[in-house]
Amino acid sequence: MSADLYDDELDSSSHSGPRHPMAARFRGYLPVVVDVETGGFNCATDALLEIAATTIGMDEQGLLYPEHTQFFRVAPFAGANIEQAALDFTGIKLDHPLRMAVTEEHALTEIFRGLRKSLKANSCKRAILVGHNSSFDLGFLNAAVLRTGIKRNPFHPFSSFDTATLAGLAYGQTVLAKACQAAGIDFDGKEAHSARYDTEKTAELFCGIVNRWKEMGGWMEFDD
Repeated sequence: MSADLYDDELDSSSHSGPRHPMAARFRGYLPVVVDVETGGFNCATDALLEIAATTIGMDEQGLLYPEHTQFFRVAPFAGANIEQAALDFTGIKLDHPLRMAVTEEHALTEIFRGLRKSLKANSCKRAILVGHNSSFDLGFLNAAVLRTGIKRNPFHPFSSFDTATLAGLAYGQTVLAKACQAAGIDFDGKEAHSARYDTEKTAELFCGIVNRWKEMGGWMEFDD
């Protein structure tokens, strides 16, 4: 199935009742910011250790804002590879008594349950992942879905919005901390590399770029 054909399936879906303006902004997709912390770079073999997801809302003026964040520390799946260099980089301590990690299935089930409520509230049919270097986060999300056998994944399986690319266009910066600084967003390097913190900062960055584009006259709503 081609990417265009996949998206056409969404366009052909029927809509009943008044649609939320968010549904018109991204063709029926709800942006959801996701960040993962992992035991390495290989989504098939390396552990998922943290995951956070922030839903995006829209106010009466059509401006986006970070809405609600779900965050879970995740227990490594059986046989998962974990590089010590990854733990050193993120500062994650797997044996910390307050880590209170849950299974991948539990984390994804809870996140997806919340997302379905947001999809309904925004008249959207599917979520689309927003991430800083989004292919990395989407790869680990999809791998975890495959491992757990979850059937109803609300995310588009291969499309995403990448704030590294958007920030490069808007501010000439592709590193999250530097992009936030350029956008006037506070960023604490000591808090970085936590899935919750990075997700919430990425959400601020995404909303800021989209809102700036709207305020410059770069997007107008058209009838379907």
